Amino acid sequence: MIQGIHHTGLSTPDLARSLRFYCDLLGFELLTRFEMPPGSPGMDEMLDLPGVGFSAALVRLGDTMIEIFQFSDPEPARAPARRRVCDHGLTHLCLQVDDLKAEYERLCAAGMVFHCAPQDGSGARYVYGRDPDGNAIELIEFEGEGNPLARPVAGRGA
Repeated sequence: MIQGIHHTGLSTPDLARSLRFYCDLLGFELLTRFEMPPGSPGMDEMLDLPGVGFSAALVRLGDTMIEIFQFSDPEPARAPARRRVCDHGLTHLCLQVDDLKAEYERLCAAGMVFHCAPQDGSGARYVYGRDPDGNAIELIEFEGEGNPLARPVAGRGA
C-alpha cells in the first residue's frame, strides 16, 4: 500500500547554492549528504543513465523532504532559466506559511524573485517565486481555522 510521498528530487548545477537557499533561507534541515561516483554499483541501471555520477543531499522541513542532486556525469542538459509552470513535468513546490506577507517581504529582501505580489482567492493567499535554478516555488497561507486543504500545524489539529 502506498503511504504517501517520501521526497521530491531536484537537479541543480550548484549543490552548495541550492543548500544555502533551501536550508539557510527557507529553513530546511540538512539530513545527509552523499556521493555516487561514476561506476557505483546499480546506479546506472536504477537511474537509466550510463556512467552516472552525482553529489546529493536530503533536506527536511516538517515532513516535507527534498533530495537535491548535482550530477557530474553524464553532462546534464540545461533547463530553461524559468521553465514555464504549464510545461509537462513537475510544475512547482508549494510551501504552506503562517504569514505570507512577512515571508514574501523577507524572501524579497534576500533576493528571491517572485512573479508578482501575493494574490487572494478561494480561502487562501498565495504567490509564486523562483529558486536559484528557476524552479517555481509557491507560498500559500490559508485563511481561518479548519480549512480542509491546509496541512495540520504542529500543536493544532491532526
